[in-house]
Amino acid sequence: MKYYIVAGEASGDLHGANLIKALLKEDKNASIRCWGGDLMQEAGGVLVSHYKERAFMGFFEVIKNLKKVLSFIANCKKDIAAFKPDVVIFIDNSGFNLRVAKWAKAHGFTTNYYISPQVWASRAGRVKDIKRDVDKMFVILPFEKDFYKKYNYDVAFVGHPLIDAIADRTQVKESQFRAEYNLSEKPIIALLPGSRKQEILKMLAVMLSVVDSFKEYQFVIAGAPSQDLKFYKEIIGNKKVHFINNKTYDLLSVSYAALVASGTATLETALFKVPQVVCYKGSTISYQIAKRIVTLKFISLVNLILDKEVVKELIQDDFTKSNLKKELTKILTPNHREELFLNYLDLEQKLGGKGASEKVAQQIIANLK
Repeated sequence: MKYYIVAGEASGDLHGANLIKALLKEDKNASIRCWGGDLMQEAGGVLVSHYKERAFMGFFEVIKNLKKVLSFIANCKKDIAAFKPDVVIFIDNSGFNLRVAKWAKAHGFTTNYYISPQVWASRAGRVKDIKRDVDKMFVILPFEKDFYKKYNYDVAFVGHPLIDAIADRTQVKESQFRAEYNLSEKPIIALLPGSRKQEILKMLAVMLSVVDSFKEYQFVIAGAPSQDLKFYKEIIGNKKVHFINNKTYDLLSVSYAALVASGTATLETALFKVPQVVCYKGSTISYQIAKRIVTLKFISLVNLILDKEVVKELIQDDFTKSNLKKELTKILTPNHREELFLNYLDLEQKLGGKGASEKVAQQIIANLK
């Protein structure tokens, strides 16, 4: 059968790659065309467009690049029509994917969605469009099934794919990792400023501002595969930090604490049992718009899933050097860390077991047959 997968950002590329592997395992004759990244291409998909070309962050940035965005949407529709897949599978990336899904459904294509748009966070009215345009939704957060049930939309909870991604990775020996990247024996504080240029520019400079206050630790920046070292160096300046590109999981596995940009990385950090401070800063316009439409108490997935403040969130004007220094000091203390570890264990249980990608692939194929 023929599968067309549309994903955006690094996390979508990761989950898309695992789904491609699962589809190829279940369907030996699968032909897969995709919008995603290097991982999806390596997994066996024919890559049409790389996510880094479409990485626009926030309302204002999207509007500023609207002509380019609309061009990508038109090209995606055109390519789907030419490929004639048995099913179009959308992964997260709602601003782009919901527009393509509407067109795909109207033109007779079977539409599946893996990793729900965050309609539970804002603009719940979009559920009406999702019910119209998406034949089957596969959700990865435990509270999403109950959310959709309120709108009489039956979705499948398959567990979180990060459980598999982390469990199946090749384990790294800490001593070898430190030696390879010239790291000392000091405890490591990881800096995860995001994957898109706009968020890195907003986040990293503030994260770096606390480095000199914690000389007994070494700070290591987790570089995103979509950005080059030159871009990071312009922000780092003369700060004494290490930089490791495209090795985030290895870095988290040996880290003592982390400063993390809000997003999937907060959940990844928690699953590695690393104490963290969650950070977010967007453009003023984008933030003011978001503040008026987002209905959640928290922005991090850790706090949302556990329905309480487990990790500290420093958002917009609260994301300052003094606040960051205060919260980082807190998560380095033994009592706070012990409580955090217990909450992380509870989080992992709520996310379900392994096999999310396999479950999705099996159900997609079963539904097509």
